[in-house]
Amino acid sequence: MTRPTSLAARRAFIDGAWTPATLRIEDGVIAGIDPFDPGADEAVPDDAVLLPGLVDSHVHLDEPGRTEWEGFATGTAAAAAGGVTTVFDMPLNSVPVTTTVQALAAKRSAAAGKLAVDVGYWGGAVPENLGTLQALWDAGVVGFKCFLSPSGIDEFGHLDAAQLEAALAEIAEFDGVLIAHAEDPAHLHADGPLGRRYADFLASRPPASEKAAIRLVIEASRRTGARAHIVHVSDGTALDAVRAAKAAGVRLTIETCPHYLTLRAEDVPDGDAAFKCCPPIRDSANQDLLWAGVLDGTIDAIVSDHSPSTRALKEQGGGDFGLAWGGISGLQTGLAAVWTEARRRGIPLESLLPLFTTGPARIAGLGGLGRITVGEPAHLAVFRPEAPFTVDADRLEYRNKLSPWHGATLHGVVTDTYVHGVLAYRDGVVERAGREIVAVPALADEGAA
Repeated sequence: MTRPTSLAARRAFIDGAWTPATLRIEDGVIAGIDPFDPGADEAVPDDAVLLPGLVDSHVHLDEPGRTEWEGFATGTAAAAAGGVTTVFDMPLNSVPVTTTVQALAAKRSAAAGKLAVDVGYWGGAVPENLGTLQALWDAGVVGFKCFLSPSGIDEFGHLDAAQLEAALAEIAEFDGVLIAHAEDPAHLHADGPLGRRYADFLASRPPASEKAAIRLVIEASRRTGARAHIVHVSDGTALDAVRAAKAAGVRLTIETCPHYLTLRAEDVPDGDAAFKCCPPIRDSANQDLLWAGVLDGTIDAIVSDHSPSTRALKEQGGGDFGLAWGGISGLQTGLAAVWTEARRRGIPLESLLPLFTTGPARIAGLGGLGRITVGEPAHLAVFRPEAPFTVDADRLEYRNKLSPWHGATLHGVVTDTYVHGVLAYRDGVVERAGREIVAVPALADEGAA
């Protein structure tokens, strides 16, 4: 086990700036930050920077039940390879879905011994469990995911407007957070074949659907006083409503994803369902609006929405976008993809990092994560920002080797990832040093973080 007691870098991202520093590490925690010392146990190469471990608050690990799609072992390895040291697992597409205390226990049992990085859990809010969310909160989930349109999974139903309001009112009582997939089904095309043209799929899920659902969440959050978060925002024209809501004091945060910031509808090949996700990848003009939201602080986090499936599900229908399974695999390549586009736009790396670290941590209610600071876990990533590489899906750590960035040349290589001060990844998983994140004091004896 490689567990350095000191780690030096000429450029470490500390308090929002690049600083020469040596970190002293004791018992997996940053115990001190001293001036740069080239004689430290480990020294970051001069062409690399030392980052706080990234946080990804939107990951589908799919275990138990659909481990052939992804699993704790492969998914957390992909996270570590991408410099991500903490992920929060979505309540679907596992079986059972995480909507009961018993289902959470099954998920925790499935994770045992497999974690390359830290993992926390979202619960689900579905019509059947409204009125019982407090028990799931007390069992250790960090919040609740809901859909406002069909999820694609029969066992995870969506909420209508009245149920959304009821869920927010219930969650407000214990000051939890509801995170919402915001598409209004009234604006969506009926399920079924659409053909191989990406333009037809894009038209089937128009911006009006997102705008309507986001307005619904804003108004229900305003009335109940509950914390609300919109996941995977793809529509840049919806950001004005978000800006207004935040200015009015609505407790609202939003995220977007690497695929929306780096891929463009006009470049999506017809019949290539590796690019299919819901809401969809939109055009370059829309992408510019999303980048404006990144730069002005409207967007709080950039997270992967890593949502893999088997190749058979992706390819069902022979490239028909209506029949192929939706979801982007992007956990391992997220930082590099976004940094490559930011670099092209002249945006400095330090402007992005809070959206990959402290932003997602705050959404999950763990504001101390994502920083290089004394007293916090020694979650760290060594990153070579100018190093180019070509994405080869077959070499990614995912269980299913699919990526819409396959063949793309990106900049930014993660060489080392440390979890609780232990070298977790260097050209492969070195140590499975990850722990669970649960908010239950009684579980402390079980080694919960």
